[in-house]
Amino acid sequence: MPAKILHLDSNHPLLLEQLAIAGFENFEDYKSSKEEIEAKIADYHGIVIRSRFKIDKTFLDKAVNLRFIARVGAGLESIDTEYAESKNIALIAAPEGNRNAVGEHSLAMLLSLFNKLNLADAEVKAGHWNREKNRGHELDGKTVGIIGYGNMGKSFAKKLRGFDVNVLCCDILKNVGDANAKQVSLEKLQQKSDVLSLHIPWTPQTDKMVNAEFIGAFQKPFWLINTSRGKNVVTDDLVSALKSGKILGAGLDVLEYEKSSFETLFSGEIPAAFRYLLESNNVILSPHIAGWTVESKQRLAQVIVDKIKMLYFGTPKSAEPEARVTGIGGVFFKTKNPDELKDWYKKHLGLNTDQYGCTFWWKDRYGNDCSTQWSPFAEDTTYYEPSEKQFMQNFRVSNLDLLLEKLAADGVTMVGEPEAHEYGKFGWILDPEGNKIELWEPNDRAFL
Repeated sequence: MPAKILHLDSNHPLLLEQLAIAGFENFEDYKSSKEEIEAKIADYHGIVIRSRFKIDKTFLDKAVNLRFIARVGAGLESIDTEYAESKNIALIAAPEGNRNAVGEHSLAMLLSLFNKLNLADAEVKAGHWNREKNRGHELDGKTVGIIGYGNMGKSFAKKLRGFDVNVLCCDILKNVGDANAKQVSLEKLQQKSDVLSLHIPWTPQTDKMVNAEFIGAFQKPFWLINTSRGKNVVTDDLVSALKSGKILGAGLDVLEYEKSSFETLFSGEIPAAFRYLLESNNVILSPHIAGWTVESKQRLAQVIVDKIKMLYFGTPKSAEPEARVTGIGGVFFKTKNPDELKDWYKKHLGLNTDQYGCTFWWKDRYGNDCSTQWSPFAEDTTYYEPSEKQFMQNFRVSNLDLLLEKLAADGVTMVGEPEAHEYGKFGWILDPEGNKIELWEPNDRAFL
């Protein structure tokens, strides 16, 4: 008997089409109340929802045959996840589906704030030509701090690659920094940042996180971008910081006052803090649409389809071969006098040498900045040991820990213990002829 899936919100038509082709039986109910859905939920094996209502313990107790809940969006805060998991109900979300849209929207808000585009547009349309009043700021040279370095945070950092900015990230998980952002502590991020962009879920730990104390811990006045969840920011404290100049401007795609469905704001009298945001020239507002594009609507549906099929039919094998070595990381060799040799290469071949040698910059197929190091070593160096050769190779790798694990399983000779530094992770092996090879999972941004 085919699995029955109840769709509680409308989505891109490919979701229904592809699930039907895969053998699932689709049922649609976009209007019934939560209580009416609860009365029949026992008949279904799966739910597809956006944010129509909360799925709580009462609802889940009646869903006796439910195998999965798929939310067509990034977060799962409208679901009692702990209780669902205790009942062995798989939880599916699709942050991969709208991460690009969120990254672009965050950048758009930031550039609009810096260049006062909304104010300038409104003034010109009103017949005012004020150039000095609308003089903007440049992003180059600024430090952008990102809190939450998952799908959304990484997407925003990737969009910033074309700017001469220093990008820092902070996350509850360790070792998530990459070539686009250096992971630091929250204290370090608050010390250095000119811009703060939030890309975190709404949890008990993040609820009202951005309050007066949090804002006051920043060393410099800063711009705030929030495309995460409105309740992560205390609006009254945000307004106080805007008035004092501690926050220079804010781009808010989400608001503390949103209903849990994200479809409407509050009803009744407008709070004073929100009225201030509405009337402020250095605040840009949008109605929770950072991830809401034509492209993301289709992509979100496709991610949900793929994950449901994966749950039932297993993970498809990747046709792409595994990437181990991704490039040359360095060429190292012994010489009688490293300093004299570096001077010779600088004079005759134009190498931009320093105390370590020369760094060559290039881009990989994804557009990432990558470096390769050319370095002469003294003849008596012990760095190449146990090899007695005059040279050593350094290879860039994508996942050092995984690669070392596989090489050890294959019987490859390991040298020493892996090390982690600001500029990447390192491990060493020997090839069959005794040549020492350095494996490097790089953080190229450390050199910039």
